[in-house]
Amino acid sequence: MMSFNAPTYARRFYELLLDQSLSGEIKSLVLGLTWTCCQSDQGCGLAMTAESPTRTLPWPGTLAGRSVAEIANWITSWQPHEASVAMAAINSTINADNPLLASAVPIVPQGPANLSVFEHFLPRISGQRVVVVGRYPGLDRYAEQCQMTVLERNPLAADLPDPAAEFLLPEADWVFLTATSIINKTFPRLAELSSNANLVLMGPTVPWLPDLVEFGVDFLAGVNIHRPQNVSQTVMEGGGTRIFETGVEYAVADLGQTEMKWCQTAIADLVARREYLKQAMKSWYKAGNKMRFPEYGELNGIEKELAMLDSRYKRMWDARNKHPVALLKNA
Repeated sequence: MMSFNAPTYARRFYELLLDQSLSGEIKSLVLGLTWTCCQSDQGCGLAMTAESPTRTLPWPGTLAGRSVAEIANWITSWQPHEASVAMAAINSTINADNPLLASAVPIVPQGPANLSVFEHFLPRISGQRVVVVGRYPGLDRYAEQCQMTVLERNPLAADLPDPAAEFLLPEADWVFLTATSIINKTFPRLAELSSNANLVLMGPTVPWLPDLVEFGVDFLAGVNIHRPQNVSQTVMEGGGTRIFETGVEYAVADLGQTEMKWCQTAIADLVARREYLKQAMKSWYKAGNKMRFPEYGELNGIEKELAMLDSRYKRMWDARNKHPVALLKNA
């Protein structure tokens, strides 16, 4: 397995966002209490607004008319409002006429719309160890159906602080990770810690990028914006969960299907290579050689890699096939 290089891994993630074709011009930008909404000539994008209030931003009144590509560079900024604006601008381009979003499964809420993602996955996560990164109002209703722990930067009484992620995420079966982690720069580390879990990246901040599978994301649970003007007005007037009533709908895309196909191909290639090396080793010793087979190290490495791929494939298969009812919903 390749060694994990945190700076390179994190840098690659933000390069992925900026490598998109971020064309277009910003038409309007609303920095609301809960959401930031960017309308460009490509489409409409949302992102969570930074929690820390400020009166000293240098750029209000200057964003309309600037290019999306220019503002998108703020995604690497440590100034939280700049990063929120950048994410909304990026989403206004990435999520417009996006084929992955078009093929995603819409979620019809059975209760509060902001909890519809959890309702969708409930048949799969029942009885599982679940960690939710980010507090969602009303989550307590699932406490008896799964072993759920909530991590929150500003924890409530029942929550754990975010440093607990280092201990809990590697042991989780499912992780629901708010896409706000992209804005505050915690996504790369949290995704890496969740490598053994089924990882759901969720929220209106989600960029609909199939490439996120490279970072261990199994499911995207983002939003489809049906009525941009209504959503923009709701954001402007301080709306939070209210956006789900005025033009935003959750949808889910299964990125793991692509990764499962890749795993199948990788496993087949490694098995073929292993069989070739085993035959070569037999011939080596049959020829009377007393020294260790020269490719023994590679053969041993293949066995370890196959074990790792097999475990990951089995986890993905279980997540998609353990509950027939859930499969019917996603068909």
